[in-house]
Amino acid sequence: MFVLVAALLLLGVVLGAVAHLPTDVSLTASVLIGCWLAVFAVRERLARRSR
Repeated sequence: MFVLVAALLLLGVVLGAVAHLPTDVSLTASVLIGCWLAVFAVRERLARRSR
């Protein structure tokens, strides 16, 4: 639960910061975060299959 609250607070801070960044920087950061989340999801899925 604490992780969820921390993630939501961080999301609020990041969204506030994104409003002041150029569009190219925001899109690049969002693509990098999306790739990182995709890699994490694949690793978790493979870890669960191997158990």
